[in-house]
Amino acid sequence: MPYKVLVVDDEESIVRLVTFNLEKEGFHTLVANNGNEALSKIHAEQPDLVILDLMLPGLDGLEVCRLVRREGLPVAVIMLTAKDQEIDRVLGLELGADDYITKPFSPRELVARVKAVLRRTSTREEIRQPSERIKIGTLNIDSERHEVKVNGKQVELTPKEFELLEFLARNAGKVMTRDVLLNHIWDYTYDGDTRIVDVHVSHLREKIEANPKSPVYIKTVRGVGYKFHEE
Repeated sequence: MPYKVLVVDDEESIVRLVTFNLEKEGFHTLVANNGNEALSKIHAEQPDLVILDLMLPGLDGLEVCRLVRREGLPVAVIMLTAKDQEIDRVLGLELGADDYITKPFSPRELVARVKAVLRRTSTREEIRQPSERIKIGTLNIDSERHEVKVNGKQVELTPKEFELLEFLARNAGKVMTRDVLLNHIWDYTYDGDTRIVDVHVSHLREKIEANPKSPVYIKTVRGVGYKFHEE
């Protein structure tokens, strides 16, 4: 079965460009022109991935992404924005987007991003070691159930946050550079833009640390990257 991709944009020229190039690569595409229609099709069609424009009539892309993640829907999200501003990218990532791409973009780059995100999400179950649990302090990571608990209380993470946390925890005590994390978790070269790593680490700290400003689990190694607490 081909991967199903929902393209959400109110610009007909963008929709035609994206769907043509995705279908040429063997993807099955669906289209929505506004945020409300996007949510309806996500529920009804259960796409594998959504290419989501930031500026939409009605619900904007950020709100759609927020609602999708709040409901825990198993769909990857690539945010599409015409605004070349860091704040837009950061907001999208904080709300759980797996990737972003800025207009104007090349069809080749877009297809590469789609394949990279789907490759990660589709192989996550294959590479996970069933029934293996990681316990460090009061933090428990259950790879089989894809669950995280702190002090016995379940913590809701986005798929990307879980993948990052699990990778750091499995490499506890080792310094992980931002480039290594980018390559392993996002499987894409971001031309030196490591902000995506910092955003996800910050979000993780808010969820698993008692005091995010004085983290116990995820330590910053200044000028290098991050290291997970080793008991």
